[in-house]
Amino acid sequence: MEIKYIIENSKKMLDKKVEVSGWIRNHRPQKEFGFIDFSDGTCFKHLQIVYDNTLKNFNDVAKLLVGSSIKVTGTLVKSSGNQEFEIKANDIEILNRCPEDYPIQAKRHTKEFLRENAYLRPRTNMFQAVFRIRSLAAQAIHKYFGENGYVYVNTPIITASDCEGAGEMFQVTTLDLEKIAKSGKVDYSKDFFGKLTGLTVSGQLEAETFALAFSKVYTFGPTFRAENSNTKTHMAEFWMIEPEIAFCDLDDLMNIEEEMLKYVIKYCLDNAYDELEFLDKFVENGLIKKLEKVINSKFTRVTHEEVIKILKESKEKFEFEPEYGEDIAKEHEKYITEYFDGPVFIYNWPKDIKAFYMKQNADGKTVGAVDLELPGVGELIGGSQREENYEKLINRMKELNMNPDDMYWYVNLRKYGSCIHSGFGLGFERLVMYLTGMENIRDVIPYYRTPGNCEF
Repeated sequence: MEIKYIIENSKKMLDKKVEVSGWIRNHRPQKEFGFIDFSDGTCFKHLQIVYDNTLKNFNDVAKLLVGSSIKVTGTLVKSSGNQEFEIKANDIEILNRCPEDYPIQAKRHTKEFLRENAYLRPRTNMFQAVFRIRSLAAQAIHKYFGENGYVYVNTPIITASDCEGAGEMFQVTTLDLEKIAKSGKVDYSKDFFGKLTGLTVSGQLEAETFALAFSKVYTFGPTFRAENSNTKTHMAEFWMIEPEIAFCDLDDLMNIEEEMLKYVIKYCLDNAYDELEFLDKFVENGLIKKLEKVINSKFTRVTHEEVIKILKESKEKFEFEPEYGEDIAKEHEKYITEYFDGPVFIYNWPKDIKAFYMKQNADGKTVGAVDLELPGVGELIGGSQREENYEKLINRMKELNMNPDDMYWYVNLRKYGSCIHSGFGLGFERLVMYLTGMENIRDVIPYYRTPGNCEF
């Protein structure tokens, strides 16, 4: 029987026999009785197990340490303590004794310590909360797109296309690297795929091929960046949600982004309130209020040019001076979200700082790109209307010294039944950070991959 079921049906379960299996989270043995804080992981709440010296193996049970696994048979009764009910044990079967050197004890550990013991950190209350919310957020994303008629597409992990054009891809090869090092020559025609390939940085380009057949599609999978960065918001392996929608312009795209984000937040509030309450208390005070405010707010829409004007007229002393035609810094994002007191869509970005595939606006200076900025986190979603005009796309690629022939299949989409279409990318871990209040991206993924770290 699961603890989740017992808690949800506690009224009708009182004074009835129950049997549960799980782990000791805390143990207070006394001379003639003892109390066990017990969890089986099926819900955030724990149950208290009370036992006394009528147990046939009382002395052995009293010696059990935190982390040990047990099977308990007993009766669910009203509690005279802080909790509403507890299990009065008739029998406790010892499944596995945890030794004294078990790293996760019934005390607070630093996040740094828990990262070093990542294979055990899901057993702590904090990471039980974080990873259950991560799971629920993923369910909500699939649920939202499913309910709205999107086709789920599994785009390739190995690719010959660099979507971002940044050259920060992990290379995939079966060539003998020692021989290459000695000869100094590389012949990719003899490699497994016959050409230079790498791990994907985005599933967007491949998703576009399906959007122009199904109208509405999305990808949700791992992506990789070989960026030598050790910041709190960067990893080498992370997950991305990337919808692509045909017959959708930039305004429509912003509507979808706002609707989807509110849907996911509400789903987590409805289904993980216990976890969010814990995180509100111990990780980010005001977390629930912050999430509820997003749900109830109307997202502001402002152009990049208007943002720069606001920043310049603010009289603030920024470390990086805001300039027309240039990107904005974290400090600028923070100011803008505070200025508008909520989420902000910044759209129509300078062409020269954005990707080749974005819709070129009539002014010749900007593209139909949009970033969603959230208070306290900065950019969460980046998207754009895609350039649907064949000649314009070809010319833009040539301007950037890209060979259109290398991506003939992508370019040809503009010849064969092209239409207005748009899409965005949402970094899943950054979303989970926002939902949980965690400040380091390493703390919202089961096993993080960063420069010099691939231990687990």
